[in-house]
Amino acid sequence: MAHTRVQLTSGWTFKQQEWSSEEWLPVSQVPSQIHMDLLAHKKIPDPFVDINERAVQWVGDKVWQYKVSFPTPKASSGDLTTDLVFEGLDTFATVALNGKEILKTDNMFVSYRVNISEHLKHDGDNVLEIEFDSAWIRGRELVKEHSHEHNFLVRQTEAGRVAVRKAQYNWGWDWGPILMTAGPWKPVYLEQYTARLDDVWAQNEVASDLKTCSGTIYANIAGQVHTNDKLAVSLTLDGKNIIQEQVTIPNNGKVSVPFKIADPQLWYPLNYGPQTRYNLQATIVRNDIELHATFKLIGFRRTELVQEPDAHGKSFYFRINNVDVFGGGSCWIPADSYSSAISPKRYYDWIKLMAEGNQVMIRVWGGGIYEDDSLIDACDELGVLVWHDFQFACASYPTYASYMKTLEVEVRQHIRRLRWHPSVIAWAGNNEDYQVQERYKLDYDFENKDPDSWLKSTFPARYLYEHFLPELVKEEDPFMIYHPSSPWGDGKPTADPTVGDIHQWNLWHGAVNKYQEVSLLGGRFISEFGMEAYPHLSTVQRMTTHPSQLYPGSMTIDFHNKGIFNERRMTTYVSENFRLKYDLPSYIHLTQVVQAEAMRFAYKTWRRDWGTAGDRKCGGVLVWQLNDCWPTMSWAVVDYYLVKKPAYYAISRALRPLDIGVTRTYHDWTQTGYYIDENSKLCTGQVDQTLPARQSAFDVWIASSNVQPVDAQVTVRFISIRSGKDVTDSITESITATPNATTTVFSNKPLKPSIPHHDDYTVPFDVTQYDPYVVYTTLSVNGSVVATDTAWPDPIKFLDMPDRGISFSITSKNQVTVSADRPTKGFVFEEVEGMKLSDNGFDIMPGDKHDITVDGPVSAEKLRWTYIGADDASLEIK
Repeated sequence: MAHTRVQLTSGWTFKQQEWSSEEWLPVSQVPSQIHMDLLAHKKIPDPFVDINERAVQWVGDKVWQYKVSFPTPKASSGDLTTDLVFEGLDTFATVALNGKEILKTDNMFVSYRVNISEHLKHDGDNVLEIEFDSAWIRGRELVKEHSHEHNFLVRQTEAGRVAVRKAQYNWGWDWGPILMTAGPWKPVYLEQYTARLDDVWAQNEVASDLKTCSGTIYANIAGQVHTNDKLAVSLTLDGKNIIQEQVTIPNNGKVSVPFKIADPQLWYPLNYGPQTRYNLQATIVRNDIELHATFKLIGFRRTELVQEPDAHGKSFYFRINNVDVFGGGSCWIPADSYSSAISPKRYYDWIKLMAEGNQVMIRVWGGGIYEDDSLIDACDELGVLVWHDFQFACASYPTYASYMKTLEVEVRQHIRRLRWHPSVIAWAGNNEDYQVQERYKLDYDFENKDPDSWLKSTFPARYLYEHFLPELVKEEDPFMIYHPSSPWGDGKPTADPTVGDIHQWNLWHGAVNKYQEVSLLGGRFISEFGMEAYPHLSTVQRMTTHPSQLYPGSMTIDFHNKGIFNERRMTTYVSENFRLKYDLPSYIHLTQVVQAEAMRFAYKTWRRDWGTAGDRKCGGVLVWQLNDCWPTMSWAVVDYYLVKKPAYYAISRALRPLDIGVTRTYHDWTQTGYYIDENSKLCTGQVDQTLPARQSAFDVWIASSNVQPVDAQVTVRFISIRSGKDVTDSITESITATPNATTTVFSNKPLKPSIPHHDDYTVPFDVTQYDPYVVYTTLSVNGSVVATDTAWPDPIKFLDMPDRGISFSITSKNQVTVSADRPTKGFVFEEVEGMKLSDNGFDIMPGDKHDITVDGPVSAEKLRWTYIGADDASLEIK
């Protein structure tokens, strides 16, 4: 027997420390967390339902015990080592084997390995026991213990979390519940070996001309290394040997094999090229016997974060294999309040959903976990770039000795775990911790470059983000990109739009700007922004067992929305733009259309700022957030059950490899967009709401991520919202879309007035004579329409949109075609868990046919639908 691994998944039991010895309850499987096990035995109500979250808070205060028995592995030789490996214990754990303490832990993110060869019984079963202290209580104790040397400041939840190396969202967040987990949250296994491969990776650099890839394959061997032990290393592609070597393992167990590959097949992000991966295999060989082997699928790519002075300040965008890549995608939070509950398939489904929606980048947020191998593997396979925050969020973190000791182990482990993945292109130091520095006016002098002095300041965490972490990244993964924080830009204020990345929260939070104003809110890279919306009705219904609570703003529904001032802001955005309806299905639809419109405006506008080579005003857009960790109303564009909101589709359309955008003059209908009194800098609410009907213009542009020019045809139609007829002749323009750039088609082109006597203000404005119209653009390549966009006269609530003449043609149970006689806003099919639609949440123009593919539990003829102005929010296809 050369190497064995036995995972301890079954046979576990658990109990609360205070329960009697007869009250051990079975655990269905490990990995697990305490709430999962309590739910399985109906010891707690489901905190995802009703207001039950409040009824389970006691769980976080208790000490929990887990135990399992296992037989002593049969050793075939006397030089075998037997290790007990814990990939993750949540969080303060005391581990005993056969009554003897073998480990104490204080870090959820660290994997632990213990040699138990001397602790195993010769006969009978071994008993493994793990006791988990309350992270809540321990966190508060740590704050008290270290309060003399650190000021624990937070911007979300309580200060106790800052002292604990544990997923910070367990303390609750403004989108998630307070569920203080505990337990063996990652695999526990026995490993026996004489020698084993502890780590294998290929450190490499692709040449600037992409013609060679040079580097070193490193391997660390643990255990007993014998004289003449060999390591066989191979690198293959499509069954062809690229590298094949066998080297003698030195006594220290560290092997290095230099390599150079001519004309490497490179790994590219989604829509930019293939996701080529090589098979790297390493095998320990002793006397022609294989002791241990491992293999990995690795990729080679050249990465750069381009930060250069330009006309807008300093650029911030990623370049992969010499191709500038617009970082369009999403921010990611943990996909469940119980991380142990997320299966590899569920991780894959999330990333597949991103790729299908043309999202090329995911930002793993710093208040969750270092993400699972399954998620990163999926990103490798599907071409989604990974920006990964180190796990710090919205706080001022400490630097005392015991904290730094466990932190170094944590950071090194995860850099090593992820460094061979081609999708992982950047680490960021934290999430929004420099905003905490700004808020509390902590010490920060960017010109002071002495790290030791930072430790003595009121903001010692600077030492982490600008010295400690980048040094570890440099040691462990020399060619990896490191960014001190998100947001951050050269030590300037975090809201500075001219440098670094920004979190643009003046949409929704802050100034509560209208989404029509996103052109005023851009930056060099928008790594957070968002707009809240309800999930689909099927998800809202799962939040409560009481039908009486199914109305907007009910106690239960409001409880599930953790956002500050959530109803105030949500209703503001709805009522500013649309005629307010307050039955639940209608309100759900309205919030979803608001969110989708915000996504359309933001992604199209900021992608327009991608500009051209050398003039990249905006390098990427990442919505906050892709996903939810429980059923809720939030900024997520896909809900907890992977049910997509219309906003998901709006992002997908805006990030097409070849897209078209149209916008018309923005006339603010709630305040003047100019100073009435220059001296006082005064904008008033005395607004002329007739201006859009009198004088407006429009822009049309093409956004392309194709690396070759594309010959295309652009058509612009002007369609009456009232009649569905064209109010003037259409415009057609043949144009070549510049590769990987924005191409202007029309700029500030005047629009025909929508009323008679438009320039005579002495004539009363007659709404019956007002004939508003949409500006509808299509982009065609080789005679086929590849993208469309529509600019409506805002706000939509000013428009009369009676019967739109919607019609359906069902050709099979999986295919439905939708058309309309008159311009239709916000057409949405209701979605449920397991449903997959090829498109949703779209506008319909006369003459167009939307062919929709339907997969899942609902067939085409059973779909329910609505649109802005419909008589009902849940209509049947007839």
